Amino acid sequence: MARVVCLVVLLSESETWAGGLSLYEIATADVGLASAGWAARAQDPATLLKNPAGMSRLTGNQFQAGAQLLQAGIGFSPSAGTTVDGNSGGNPVGVLPSMSLFYVHGLGEDVKVGLGVFSNFGLGMSYNSGWVGRYYAQENTLIGISIMPGLSYRINDKFSIGAAANVMIGYLNYSAAVNNRAFLNVPDGNMQMTDTTVGAGGNVGILFEPRTGTRFGVTYYSQIKLNFGATPTFTNLTGPLGTALQNNGLLNRTLDLGMTVPQSVMVSSYHEFTDRWAMMLDFGWQDWSQFGKVDVGVTGGNATPSLTTAINYQDTFHVALGNRYRLAEAWLLNSGFAWDSSMLKDQDRTVTLPIGQQFRFGLGAEWQANPKLNVAFSYELAYGGDLPVNQNRGPLAGAVVGQFPGTYINFFQVSFIWGKGAGAA
Repeated sequence: MARVVCLVVLLSESETWAGGLSLYEIATADVGLASAGWAARAQDPATLLKNPAGMSRLTGNQFQAGAQLLQAGIGFSPSAGTTVDGNSGGNPVGVLPSMSLFYVHGLGEDVKVGLGVFSNFGLGMSYNSGWVGRYYAQENTLIGISIMPGLSYRINDKFSIGAAANVMIGYLNYSAAVNNRAFLNVPDGNMQMTDTTVGAGGNVGILFEPRTGTRFGVTYYSQIKLNFGATPTFTNLTGPLGTALQNNGLLNRTLDLGMTVPQSVMVSSYHEFTDRWAMMLDFGWQDWSQFGKVDVGVTGGNATPSLTTAINYQDTFHVALGNRYRLAEAWLLNSGFAWDSSMLKDQDRTVTLPIGQQFRFGLGAEWQANPKLNVAFSYELAYGGDLPVNQNRGPLAGAVVGQFPGTYINFFQVSFIWGKGAGAA
């Protein structure tokens, strides 16, 4: 009877989408720059992630800690064509805290090692009970937490190289309602899956500094396989539906929910026009067509049972422009704009993954409190606009038609850098 389709998505203890689910906002001053200069700025320990080659140009040993608060507005508005009774689901994201930690240690004048702990992959959603899309998703959490060691070597005054490993701990939790009422006038059942896995990848980078104050950086990120697999747990199944699921072997079937954190490339530049003003540019690509996420849930009709449905994803592209202006000896003002294309076309968007193109606007300030302490305060608005949805996967899940209107996420960030030479140079 049932075909299963509707799952994964997603929370990170951190943040929001870039072009997909990989995030630029890692609780550092880059939030105020909308990520501009990502692979070329090389001015804080978080360069371990952004371009590990940049660690070699940091002075001494430096530790960076950042905290961030995310506030999102991603509510759904159903419209004519929706066949399921229910409410709009509320705001499934709300407010989330996050943090990041980075440390860079010198092994000599030209060799640096680093270690980072952060989360920059995922998203999480939890809808109100009784919402119109409950047969597609009720709660969806995907978290990727990375532990990243890295090494950087400065070849000469102009060239540096670096590499880092990314050990990602992945956590997946999903639940959806089951439509008992398709057969009997009884309350909904429930389907839930949980799994934890570990994947590994890495990033390599090159930093070219033809002269003081001008840098070009390139970073390549490998893909990371997260081999999730889980057997759904069903509760409150009633009557013919439970029998049909049992007869088709769907109650005890392990689902292969493997997905790929995509490979990507970032190319960046940083140039100081004067001793007060610098400008940064980014161009990026992410291979989301290889993501592999499936949707899971009890859908379909009386005929061919199935457990998963693939979704068509497309590669995304990124551009960013940022400015840094020195207001006074101890104060820097950051600003930035970025655009990311969408990993989903409108016709492929699902209520479990309300993602589209992103426009990001950042503003921040850095305060050099003393030679060993730098403090950054940043704000970013990530605006996704209206995201239409039109899903129909059979009578058990019903048709869900509408849009996520005026989607946005606000980021509020503060970070600290301790160590000799801490802060932008």
